[in-house]
Amino acid sequence: MSEIKNCAGETYPVFATGKVNGCSIVQSAVPYGSVWYLKVNVSGINGGNAIAPVPGQFYMLRSVRSGLLLGRPISVYNSRRISDSNVSIEFLILLKGTGTKELISLESGDGIELLGPLGNNWPVPAENSKVLCVGGGVGVAPVAGFAITLPKKSYDFVAAFKSGSYGLDYIFPEKLTITTDDGSVGIKGMVTAAIDSESVKKYDAVYACGPTPMLAAVQKICADAGVKCWLSMENRMACGVGACLGCTIHTKEGNKRCCKDGPVFDAEILDFAKIDSPVTSQRMARREPLAKNEEPDLSVKIAGVEFANPVFAASGTFGYGREYSTVLDVDSLGGICSKGLTLDGQPGNFGVRLIETPMGLINSIGLENPGIKHFIENELPLMQKFKAKTIVNLSGKSLETYVEGAKLLDKTDAPMIELNISCPNVKAGGMAFGMEPKAAASVVEAVRKATKKPLMVKLSPNAPDLIGVAMAVKNAGADAISLVNTFQATAINIETGRPCFENIRAGFSGPAIKPIALRMVYDLCLAMNKLPENERIPVVGLGGISCWQDAVEFIMAGASAVEVGTATFGNPLAMTEIVKGLRDFMAKKGYKTLGDFRGCAL
Repeated sequence: MSEIKNCAGETYPVFATGKVNGCSIVQSAVPYGSVWYLKVNVSGINGGNAIAPVPGQFYMLRSVRSGLLLGRPISVYNSRRISDSNVSIEFLILLKGTGTKELISLESGDGIELLGPLGNNWPVPAENSKVLCVGGGVGVAPVAGFAITLPKKSYDFVAAFKSGSYGLDYIFPEKLTITTDDGSVGIKGMVTAAIDSESVKKYDAVYACGPTPMLAAVQKICADAGVKCWLSMENRMACGVGACLGCTIHTKEGNKRCCKDGPVFDAEILDFAKIDSPVTSQRMARREPLAKNEEPDLSVKIAGVEFANPVFAASGTFGYGREYSTVLDVDSLGGICSKGLTLDGQPGNFGVRLIETPMGLINSIGLENPGIKHFIENELPLMQKFKAKTIVNLSGKSLETYVEGAKLLDKTDAPMIELNISCPNVKAGGMAFGMEPKAAASVVEAVRKATKKPLMVKLSPNAPDLIGVAMAVKNAGADAISLVNTFQATAINIETGRPCFENIRAGFSGPAIKPIALRMVYDLCLAMNKLPENERIPVVGLGGISCWQDAVEFIMAGASAVEVGTATFGNPLAMTEIVKGLRDFMAKKGYKTLGDFRGCAL
C-alpha cells in the first residue's frame, strides 16, 4: 500500500485487498470456539511500500465474498513487516454476530478487504517509566499489541476474562495477573480484584481496553490514585475514517469520533455517565436459566385460538403447507396462513413476477389462486391434517366479494380468517381498502357480520395513518391485527428503459424491510397498550423476519406471534430454526412463557 500523508504528516488509511494467511480457534478461550486468530498478509499497491499499523490502531475488515454492507472494526493484535512491500497483521476475532462469523470462516488464500490502518495510537511512555497494561476480554488484543513494543519487564499486565484466558502469547511483563469471573484461571473476580487506587500509585501510566464497565472502573481507580490513564474505546462504526459521525462518544470536550479522534483517549475527558446512555444501560431483571428438565411454554392464544408456538407461515410464501412437507416438519409450526384467496379465483399478473434485490424480493404475483370454493373442497382438508393451525387468508376486490367469501368460510371448520385489506378497491379507483380508516372499517364491519370466526386483519404499511387504520378495524370488529404486508416498490430494466412489472408497482419484502416493519409493530403495540386492557387486541408481527433473533425483537416489541415469509425461499428451514432458537433463548434467559418478555421494550 502506498503511504499518503496529509499536511500534518498523518498517514491516510488505504482500502486494499489482503490474503488470509490462517484462521484458527484460540484453544484457551472459553467457551471453545468463541475467539479466533486471523492472520492477514497485506501488500503495497502498485509495488509501493506497505503501511504497517502502529499499536492501538485498527482496521475495518470484510470478506471479499461478503454479503454484508459494512466492514467490522477489529483492533490489531500483532504485526510484523515481512518486506518493504508486505506486512503481516494478526487479529483476535471475538465471535459476536454475522460479521465476525463471516471473518472466522475465512480460509488460507481467501481475499479480505481492509480499510486502514485507522485511528490514533497509544502514547509512547517516557523512558524508564513504569506502566500497567490492562486488558479485558478481547480488549486484551490492542493492549497486548502495545505491550509487545515495550522493553521486556518494563511493565506489568493485568488480563481479565469471564473464563479461561488468551491473547497473552507475545507479552513479557515483569508481573502478569489474570482474573476470571469464575475463578477458572488466576484470581476469581473482575479486574477490581487485581488493582485498586493504592496499588496503581506505583505506575506512571495505565493503558487499558475492554468492556465499558471495566474501563469506567479503571478510570475511577486511576483518578483516585492521581495516575495518568489512557483508554481504548469501542463503538459501532460505518465509515471508519471520521466522515459519518456514527461512532461519536460524549466527552468533557464535546463529541469525539471513536474512529478518528480515538480509539485511544485520555481517561480524564471521558464521561462514562453519558457514554453509557440511559436507554442502553437499562437491563431486564436477571433470571436463572430454566432447569435442564424444564421446557419453556411457547404456546400462545390469539382471539381464542390456541397455537403450539408463535411462528406462522406467512400468506403467499408457503402455499397450503403440503408444498414444503417433504422439506421441513410442518407440524412443528404454530400456524399456516394460506395463499391469498378470492371469491372466484384469478390467474394473477402477466409478465415478470419476481425481481431479487439486495436483501429483498419484489413480487408481482397478483393473487393467483383457485378461488374459495375450490380451496374449501380441495386444499383446506389437506391443510387441516397438519398440527399447525390453519389461518385462511381472505382477499377481495369489492365489499361484496369479501362478504361472500367470508360467508363460505364461515361454514367450514377453519379456525381463523386473516383478512387482507391491502387489495385494490375497484369502486374507489383501485385504492386499497386498508389505505384509510373509513374504508378499512367498512370492509371489516361487513365481514364481521358475515362470519363468527376469529378475524385477524392484515394491514398495509403503505397507509398514511397506520395507527388510525388499526384502531378503525379494531373498533369495527377485528379480533387481532397482523402487519406489515409488503411495501410498494418498483424496478426498471436498464436494457429496455422500461419498468420490469406490468403494473409498474409491486410488493417489496425480505430482510431489508425488517427494521421498518419492527418500528411499525412497535408503534402499534405502544398505541394498543395505552387503551384499557379489555379494549386491546393481539398484534401479529411480520416483515423481514429471517432468524430467531428477529422473532425475539418483534415479541419484545409487543407482538403475540410472528409470521415468516420471504426467508423461507432462501432457507426452507428458517421457521423450524426460529422455533428452536426461541425455545433455547427462553430456556437460557429463564423465560417460562412468551409473556415473560413480550412487550418488554415498550
